[in-house]
Amino acid sequence: MTAQPQPPTAPDALAPIAPDVIVMADAVHTLAPGLGDVEAVAVRDGVVVALGSRADARAWSTEATRVVDLGAAAVTPGLVDGHLHPISGLELASGVNLSACVDLDDVRAALAAAAPTGEEGWVSGWALDPNLFGDVEPHGGVLDEACPGRPVFVMLFDAHSAIVSQRALSLAEIAGEQEFGDASRIAVDGEGAPTGLLLENQAMRLVESIMPRATFDERVDQLHGLLRGMATTGITGAHVMDMHDADALDLLEAAELAGDLGIRLRISPMCLPGMTDAEMADLIALQGRSGRRWVVEGVKLMIDGTIDNGTAWLREPDTRGESTDPLWLDPAEYAERVAFLHAAGVPTATHAIGDRAIEFVVRTLAGLPRTGVQHRVEHIETLPDDVLAVFVEAGIAASMQPTHCTHYTRADQTDNWSVRLGRERADRAWRIGDLRAAGVTVALGSDWPVAPYDARASLADAVLRRPALKPDVDPVLPAQALSARQALEGYTSHVFASIGEEGGTLAVGSPADLAAFALDPLTADPDDFAGAEVLMTLIDGVPVIGRERFGPAVVENGEEVSA
Repeated sequence: MTAQPQPPTAPDALAPIAPDVIVMADAVHTLAPGLGDVEAVAVRDGVVVALGSRADARAWSTEATRVVDLGAAAVTPGLVDGHLHPISGLELASGVNLSACVDLDDVRAALAAAAPTGEEGWVSGWALDPNLFGDVEPHGGVLDEACPGRPVFVMLFDAHSAIVSQRALSLAEIAGEQEFGDASRIAVDGEGAPTGLLLENQAMRLVESIMPRATFDERVDQLHGLLRGMATTGITGAHVMDMHDADALDLLEAAELAGDLGIRLRISPMCLPGMTDAEMADLIALQGRSGRRWVVEGVKLMIDGTIDNGTAWLREPDTRGESTDPLWLDPAEYAERVAFLHAAGVPTATHAIGDRAIEFVVRTLAGLPRTGVQHRVEHIETLPDDVLAVFVEAGIAASMQPTHCTHYTRADQTDNWSVRLGRERADRAWRIGDLRAAGVTVALGSDWPVAPYDARASLADAVLRRPALKPDVDPVLPAQALSARQALEGYTSHVFASIGEEGGTLAVGSPADLAAFALDPLTADPDDFAGAEVLMTLIDGVPVIGRERFGPAVVENGEEVSA
C-alpha cells in the first residue's frame, strides 16, 4: 500500500527539525486521530519530531541524520502486550515445554526423555493441556509412569494448576487436604489421598518452594533473553501482572546494570487476600519506582481462578458442580481493598474469568467515585449481556487474550472449558468483538507463559478466531472477530487507554517506540502476517531489533547506498 503524501507535521514547520533518525516505509500507520498514514517518521532525542512523506523527509535530513528506507514495509507504533508474566514466568516456564503434546503418550515420552536413567533429580514441565486427560481430572499418575520414583512437577497451561508425582508429594509432606488463605486446593481421591493435582497458587507453592531454581545471575540472563525474544515479534512494551518473586526489583536492577531491557515493562504488583494495612501501604509506596525501561504502576488483584480447573466464580455451578466460589474467600475484603487503592489514585487490574466474578468486579468498580482513575478487568472469558452493559456505563476497560480462546477451546465445544460451561455460557466466550462494538476499550495480550508471546500470531488470531497458520481449524464464534485495525489498536492505543494514558500512536511529541514489519498488518492475509519478518523495533528511537540497519551509511530499500 502506498501512503498518500501529507504535509509534514512538526512542532514548528518553519524551524529546522534536524532529526537523529528518519525511518521511511510505504505505510507508516500512525494510529493518531486525524493524522492517518504517512511515509516517514523523524526522531530526535528519542521523541517523534515530524511525520510526513518521503519528499518531506529529504528536506528534514542533515548530514548527521541516519536514514533508513524500508521500502514496501509497514511501520506501526511499537506493540505492547497488555498482560504477561516475564519474571515469575522464568520459573513457571522451566523444564520441558509440553504444549506440542497431542496425547498423554507424548507427555510420557517427553518427560522420560528429560529424566535419563540413573539420575535422581527433579524433572519439570509446563504448558500441559488438561484436554489430554479427556473426561478424567488431571492427576500425577502419568508422571509416575514416565519417571518412576522421581520428583516431577508439571504446570498446566493456565498456570493456575499443576500435577506432581508421588515422590514430589512426599518431599513436600503433602498427605491430604489442607486449608489455605484463599480457595487453593489439593485434589484428593475418595479415600482422602492426594491425586497429584494442585489447584491455585498457594497449593502449588508447597511443592515449588522446595524445588531447585536457577541462580540469580542465571535468571538475569534468562530475563534478557526472554525480553529480546519478545522484541523479535514487534513488541516494545508489556504490562507485567505480578511481582511474586521477592527479589523481582533486584532482578530488574541487576538486568539493567548488564544492559538495556529489550522491551519496556509496566509492573503491577499483586494485592493478595489477607494483606495487612501495612502491606497495602507498601504497595502504594512502590508506585513510581522505576529504572530506565521499567516502572511500577498499578496493582493486580484476582477474584477467581480458571474454568478449566473448576476454580472460576460462576453464577451457576459448572457441569461438574464446581466453580461456585471466589478465590478471594471474602469478596467484601476485595471491594474494600479496591476502594482503598482507588482513593490513593492507584489503577487496578483484576483477574475475573467467570460470569459471577466479572459481575462482582465491574459492579464494585462502577460504584467507586468518578475521579479519573482508570480500572481494568483481565480475561473476561464468559460475559453476560447485563454485565457487558456495566462496562459501557462505568467506562471500565477490558484486557483480553485472543489466543486463550483460539488455542484452548474448539468450535464444536468438545474442549474441557466448553464442556464445563455448557453451550449457553460457552457461546459467550471471549466477546472481544461485542465489547469493541459497544465502545469499550480493549487491550490485548498473551498472558505468557499461558500462551505464546508472539504478537504477530496474537493479532492474527484476534482477526481469525482460530490459531494462525492453521487454516483447517474451524474458528470459535467468528462473529467476535476483530478487524485488523481493531486488533492493532488492541496492542497499541487501547493498551494505553486501558490504564488511563495517551499513547500507542506515532505523533509529534510521542516517544519514538515503533515496529516495522515486512508485511502490512492492516492489509496482509492474517496467516501471512503471523509469519512476517520483523525488520526493526525502536525504543526512544534506539534500535533493539534491526540495529544493523543503523550504520553510518544511508539505507534505502534495505541496501546501503552512500555514506
